Amino acid sequence: MENQQGTSLNFETFTWKIENFSKQNTMNLQSKKFQIQGCKWRIHLYPLKKDVKHFSLYLMVADSLPPYGWGRNTYFKLTLINQVDGNKSVVKETLQKFNGGHRSWGSPFLNLNDFLDSKQGYLVNNTCIIEAHICVSDVALNTNIQNENLNNIAPTNGSRSGKQEIESSDESETHSSTKEVQGSDLTLRDILDFEKLGNEEKTYVPLLEEVCIYHPSLIRSQKKKSDLFKVWAFISLGKVLHFLNTTKVKDMNEDACNQLCILWDELNKSSGFDLTWLEPHVHNALGVKVQLERTLALKTLQNSVVAMEIKMKRLRGELAATEAEFEVARKALIEARKGFTEIDFNATLGYDMFR
Repeated sequence: MENQQGTSLNFETFTWKIENFSKQNTMNLQSKKFQIQGCKWRIHLYPLKKDVKHFSLYLMVADSLPPYGWGRNTYFKLTLINQVDGNKSVVKETLQKFNGGHRSWGSPFLNLNDFLDSKQGYLVNNTCIIEAHICVSDVALNTNIQNENLNNIAPTNGSRSGKQEIESSDESETHSSTKEVQGSDLTLRDILDFEKLGNEEKTYVPLLEEVCIYHPSLIRSQKKKSDLFKVWAFISLGKVLHFLNTTKVKDMNEDACNQLCILWDELNKSSGFDLTWLEPHVHNALGVKVQLERTLALKTLQNSVVAMEIKMKRLRGELAATEAEFEVARKALIEARKGFTEIDFNATLGYDMFR
């Protein structure tokens, strides 16, 4: 596919067929890793907790990548197939730049009751079908490309074209062990009163809710704590998450490292959370300062080498010009010496008396 500027985008399709849906662990259901254009992905079903009213899906980066220093421009569609009437398939499309701070993108697709009603066509014979159309591009994110290309990807109904991988629900997996999932129907809102939080503290809530989905032990570890301690613990965690999510690599100077050390020590020593999942990211962030110093030293050396190379080129040019002038002068000297007799300039002129 090409947009009006001629930019070519190559979309590939992955199909996730979830069979025996009612028997699946919908608190933590996701596809296995699949690879498109050299990048690994997962499709994740937002946990169907008691208070959830919509069927929502997420596309997630599944590669083992560091928390900083990478980005992935991606154009994609997620499609919930209507198996009765393809025209009613629900499509969510976007273009996103995934990076260390944003590893997933998701959206509600339809009312959960409508999804569960087999007459609606989305869950037929206890089976649903989800498609991901993905293009990873080096081209900068451009809305013209989105309109020109994403809209041309139609949901498939039986006949499919292009490169595609299909996975049945028997090969799906949960994000964590059964032990981890037990009791995970408790949400952050069940143990924290968000209305009592300050404006700054409320900015941490989306980050906290996201990590609690993948690490429900965070919530369980605070069930028996006092309300005041719960607020302190989660706000302390939110500060660390916010720091990692908003601080750029180039800003990790000594002051920033000290700030992160203080936040992490306070959280890790007193909160009661199991933070083994977060610890490597904090250590990586603290290691950025050394990396920045090495990078700065490397750039200084590179600049010195470039400056000396420029100087050598200039001196070589001057040497070449001087050599050319020398050759001209040498030839002129040889020519001037022809027929020339040297005299003693200290001798007297004298005269001849006998002529």
